[in-house]
Amino acid sequence: MPAPVAIDEHPSYPARLFALVSLSVSQLVRPPSHARRAEAARRLARHSLLAIVVIGGSIVVLMAGFDAREIGMMPPRGTAALWPVRILTDFGKDSYVLFLLAAMLVVVAMVAATLRGASQTRLLGFGLRLQFLFFAVAVPLLPGELVKWIVGRGRPFVGGPPNPFNFAHFAGTEAYASFPSAHAMTAFALAFAVSAVWPRARGLMMAYALIIAVTRLVLLAHHPSDVVAGALFGVIGAMCVRYWFAARRLGFVIGRDGSISPLAQGRVKRVARSAPAS
Repeated sequence: MPAPVAIDEHPSYPARLFALVSLSVSQLVRPPSHARRAEAARRLARHSLLAIVVIGGSIVVLMAGFDAREIGMMPPRGTAALWPVRILTDFGKDSYVLFLLAAMLVVVAMVAATLRGASQTRLLGFGLRLQFLFFAVAVPLLPGELVKWIVGRGRPFVGGPPNPFNFAHFAGTEAYASFPSAHAMTAFALAFAVSAVWPRARGLMMAYALIIAVTRLVLLAHHPSDVVAGALFGVIGAMCVRYWFAARRLGFVIGRDGSISPLAQGRVKRVARSAPAS
């Protein structure tokens, strides 16, 4: 195996940029080697199972006793005064959030390739956190979209009067893509991820996720159980991504008891110092 070569030794900007990106990708896919990853995996499995049982039960209760009733509590569809809510709800749209994070990652990579030393290391540390946020949001959306297609739950008022048990399995249409809520998945995954990286932002991010969830109900885009299910998918997906990063000591560290906490610099220092020889 060739010895690592410092990024700064590459003579051209394209070569430095390619070296930086290739090493960043290789760190994400390499096998984990952390001694405590087994205990962390068990904790992740326990927490995920608990969340599925508790929130899964809540979903059943909401579907049976509250979904249809909640529709009557909301303003009529198309109410003109709801324009601020329509603006707010777009802050939880998955394509917008992922595009913003991806654009920020591209900018960080392009700028980092022009820097050297401590400045590059600091910027790459921020880039690693952006990577985590991006995957924390993207990963739960994949199974979430599959469940949408399989379940085929109609949105409120689709097909006539409000009916929380209106299903057209495998329909693959927007009208029958109510369960789970992609906005809730995105908002709660992002809230968990940001809180995991910057714990002081936990309160603000929880408020953000709850606001997005409420907008989906007020606009009658989803049933309450859709939103709860979306939150479940988002949080568990983001938890799995955090474990993936922690097992490779990328931005997080696994404690002796299996707990995961942010790592000040993480393994991103390696990116600033070296890259595989081309």
